[in-house]
Amino acid sequence: MKLPPPDHVLSPHTGFTREHWVAAADGLLDAAWRHASPDQAFLDLPGRPSRSGVRSDGLEGYARTFLAAAFRTAHGEDPHNLLERYAAGLTAGTAGRWPAIFDVGQPMVESASVALGLRLTRPWLWDKLPEPVQDRAEEWLRGALRHVPAANNWYFFPYTVASFLESAGRGDDETRLAKQRAMDLLRGWYVGDGWYSDGDGRAFDHYNGWALHLYPALDAYLDGWPVSTHLREHLESFHLLFGADGAPLYFGRSLTYRFAAAAAVALGAVTRDTPLSFGHSRHLISNSLKYFLDRGSLTDGLLSLGWHGPHEASLQPYSGPASPYWASKAFVCLLARPDHPLWTETEEAPDEDRTLALPGPGFLIQRHNGVTRLHNHGSDHVRPFEGEYATEDDPLYSRFAYSTATGPTSRHNIADNHLSLVFRGDRSVRRRIHPLGARDNWAASWHRPVFDAHQPTVPGLRVESVTAVWEDQELRIHRVIGAPPGTRAELTGWATDLPSPLENVRGWTGVEWQTAPQGTAFTTTATVPTLTADVGGTVTLAAVAALGGTIADVDWDARVDEVLKATLDAPDRSG
Repeated sequence: MKLPPPDHVLSPHTGFTREHWVAAADGLLDAAWRHASPDQAFLDLPGRPSRSGVRSDGLEGYARTFLAAAFRTAHGEDPHNLLERYAAGLTAGTAGRWPAIFDVGQPMVESASVALGLRLTRPWLWDKLPEPVQDRAEEWLRGALRHVPAANNWYFFPYTVASFLESAGRGDDETRLAKQRAMDLLRGWYVGDGWYSDGDGRAFDHYNGWALHLYPALDAYLDGWPVSTHLREHLESFHLLFGADGAPLYFGRSLTYRFAAAAAVALGAVTRDTPLSFGHSRHLISNSLKYFLDRGSLTDGLLSLGWHGPHEASLQPYSGPASPYWASKAFVCLLARPDHPLWTETEEAPDEDRTLALPGPGFLIQRHNGVTRLHNHGSDHVRPFEGEYATEDDPLYSRFAYSTATGPTSRHNIADNHLSLVFRGDRSVRRRIHPLGARDNWAASWHRPVFDAHQPTVPGLRVESVTAVWEDQELRIHRVIGAPPGTRAELTGWATDLPSPLENVRGWTGVEWQTAPQGTAFTTTATVPTLTADVGGTVTLAAVAALGGTIADVDWDARVDEVLKATLDAPDRSG
């Protein structure tokens, strides 16, 4: 990828300007289009196929790169004749080449990118198409309105299709109802602090920014209406979830979308619905883009399936070779013209050491020395109808802590940042999380340890947990209640090659180090500190951890009593 020389006057930290974003979009699109089908309806990128099959993957290549091209050309500048190619692909694709949209099917996802691309480029693409092609395209897109989405952010795919059709003068009751349904659901998923659950239940992750805020907020902006998705409130906390090096928080699914995590920050600047200065916003988005470009995210010019480079263990079954191109959403920043203050103000990189509790999603954010940690006492990705018996570990949601400098171990290795109970040879997992509160410097929750499918739970057994932080120190307290005789408790710390101690404060009797051979998205192998203890009945266990540092010389045992008094032992159980 060829980028302009850095501009360290306008952007003293990253050197990136709007021209760098334009060049990045051009480079990604140029590499992807080398894999176009002869009729240009598919971009068949190399790599292992998704579970949806290669035809769907080819559509995904077309749709997701179209989104980047649309942001790139949204002001009518198209020096590489991109829109001519996408018009040809649309003409061929809607003549029977593209797979039809069906219930909870991948083509529905891609219909939103196609529709948004058409809306952003309408004067130069859609309006120049013959009417029969427009009619065919509308019929294909309306499949998204007539089929059932997945019960989460997917409802904003038909929403986005409906928004385009209305903008093109083709709206009706069907489009109106699709938009109303999505917004009604969104209001029901709101928990406060600018955060939405991704569907019913408690799933809080990057889909907040790159889907649940992005689609309706962008629609309002394009229609000239005020943003009404609590975007400003979301960015109050979300901007902390980037490391000083530009890394987004490694938490939740679909992380191969990489710098798409910056889309909400960019959109806030474009719409001016943000608490951040424009110079700060540019630093966040450019630092994130630079982070991945500098760390091998491209293979032969293409975004690989992974994080830094290819990383199979971080992927989901629905990910295919073109999936990483949801990163295109970050190019929403190009909707800001060259004279927008997002590009003209001097880049700022505030040094923010901060602790922030978010009771809505049940998060405790701990930012210190340029690394952000998120202590998770509220997001579990367990759907309401699944009960307590979802026995498989989910590394992307079940851990007690995540960071911008580490990734979780795979579900086939020892679990990092985890409290497990071993009973009769079975090791428990943490699935449904019940928040108990978050305030000041702490967050608390309880969960029911889940074992194998034959005996998923032990009657009366539960674990109450609280994390309290000071600067770079983490006090982790777990109260095991109702443990049967013969139960062993194991507490693990950070999976990283950084010095990251985990030390006993109360109750732990054994210390060992375990290896995660599959490593994480940040390191090829990892060792995980582990504390152990035999437990029975009710027992309180406490330890202190530090990521990339040392344990402070303070009276940690006294702090345990102080924290318990304010949290688990408080009269109202939540402080």
